[in-house]
Amino acid sequence: MPIVQQGSINTTALVVPDLYVQIVPPQTLLLNGVPTDILGIVGSASWGPVGLPVTIGTMAQYAAAFGPVMPRAFDLGTPIATAVQQGAQNFRCVRVTDGTDTPASLTLQTAITLTARYTGSLGSGISVVLSTGSKANTWRITVALSASTPEIFDNIAGTGAALWQAIVSAINIGNGALRGASQTVVASYAGGTAVPVAGSFTFTTGTPGTDGASGVTAATLIGSDSVPRAGMYALRGQGCSVALLSDATDVTQYTTQAEFGLSEGIYMILAGPAGDTTANAVATKASAGLDSYAAKLMFGDWLYWNDQTNAMLRLVSPQGFAARRLVNLSPEQSSLNKQLYSIAGSQRSGSVASGQSSTYATADLQALFQAGIDVICNPQPGGTYWGVRCGHNSSSNAAVNGDNYTRLTNYIAATLSAGMGVYVGSVINSTLFQNIRATLLSFLQAMLGEGLLGSTDGSQPFAVICDTTNNPQTRTALGYVQADVQVQFQGINEKFIVNVEGGQTVQVSHQTLTS
Repeated sequence: MPIVQQGSINTTALVVPDLYVQIVPPQTLLLNGVPTDILGIVGSASWGPVGLPVTIGTMAQYAAAFGPVMPRAFDLGTPIATAVQQGAQNFRCVRVTDGTDTPASLTLQTAITLTARYTGSLGSGISVVLSTGSKANTWRITVALSASTPEIFDNIAGTGAALWQAIVSAINIGNGALRGASQTVVASYAGGTAVPVAGSFTFTTGTPGTDGASGVTAATLIGSDSVPRAGMYALRGQGCSVALLSDATDVTQYTTQAEFGLSEGIYMILAGPAGDTTANAVATKASAGLDSYAAKLMFGDWLYWNDQTNAMLRLVSPQGFAARRLVNLSPEQSSLNKQLYSIAGSQRSGSVASGQSSTYATADLQALFQAGIDVICNPQPGGTYWGVRCGHNSSSNAAVNGDNYTRLTNYIAATLSAGMGVYVGSVINSTLFQNIRATLLSFLQAMLGEGLLGSTDGSQPFAVICDTTNNPQTRTALGYVQADVQVQFQGINEKFIVNVEGGQTVQVSHQTLTS
């Protein structure tokens, strides 16, 4: 009485009399939507791997992985910090350098050399404590770095060269089931044989590490698409819904970012240079040839922000604030008129401390929005608070220039890409058509039920065709199957008109409702 999976035996060619139980998998696949809260950020840092995306959820995790927020251009931590203060908590972070970065190192008692695992100035703060071990006639070495848990390698036995080599082995490989290799330093034997002298040592007395940040440019943040990928291209396949290159205001790189966003289904947040003017921003965007729903260009009115790490008021790019607002919204929503926090002012409006307060003229806003440029300002239509003022991407096509179009389109496409591939390799027949159609309809129905889709008249805002009408024999015989999906998005209330008729001569008509 064999139990088999459906399709693993030929049920038309059985010979042995028996009971055959086939496990039939569910015929209709259910799609679960992909996450839309992942924010990709590229920038420089004082620690951490270069060119590798690292998952970060909090500023504590960022400090452990990349060091502190640095008050300089192209910093990786600054837009993360501004986004975290808005509620974002799912990042893919990529560190870049100008190629001059070096790791800190220290030679300990002329016996072993310890080199920081990563390049950067943070490595200069590594401390090492050499002491007697918990067991008799053994040694312990403790390696510590700020924001990270100290690494303790205990009960290392031996004498002379063998002891020092055992210390090297413990650091590089680990010395027990619960103490793996160091994630802070790499050790190498320097030829010493003397008896260790207990004490505390810091890398400040050795060779300092360097960040390789002074020569970083927007092109550095773009990186390269060849393996191993670097910069922006390291975000490929990371599932980012929104991404930004920290402080990358080089107009020549705008369209490159937009092209990447189109290829990966990522909403790229761009920014103009600090202190930009309306006329220059409009002219610059036109000269760059940027006209894509995959990119959102923020006007170069940079924002004053209290940097708590460095205890200073800084002028920072609006990218982190706009990006956070988007990743914390359901994809059918617009960033328009949504409140932002921790903003102390802007270049155009002035800072709170200065006592200055000015607002954008309608003419300025009209010029920016017609050009496909958004801005963070105060007040908003809903009140006196900071927020994104337009909610548009950089496209000149009114049918696709809303935040909601970019994010909802990318969300649907990414979900189908992640889940519908299971049907590849299936036999083409009416059952396959039914299953494909059922899967697509169930996903769209779930979106409708959660409010991601809707219509003003209550009609069904989607349709799916997958049958012989769009899959003729001439196509299926060649292995093609096609599903045609139509989805109607909900509009965004951008121009709300309330007509008020008042006066002594106004005749008000009342309608009496009968029960």
